[in-house]
Amino acid sequence: MTTAQTEALIGMIVVLGILVLMVLPALIGIAHDRRVDRQIREAQENQETRRTGRGQKSSSRSTVPSTATWYADGRRSKKLVSS
Repeated sequence: MTTAQTEALIGMIVVLGILVLMVLPALIGIAHDRRVDRQIREAQENQETRRTGRGQKSSSRSTVPSTATWYADGRRSKKLVSS
């Protein structure tokens, strides 16, 4: 292995090390956020279970009103304000 090859290898290792040092905190943050989200979701499910008392889960999907419902709510509130 020549001196130029050794310098190139050392340079490549240094660049990869810097890349790892820059990416590692982001990966740790993502893992932390996912853990917190999972804990919040589990707490909400436990709260729903205690509230219903049956221990039966409804749906894992959240119920979001449709666009038509949002539009109708907006129209109703405008009518109430103008009356």
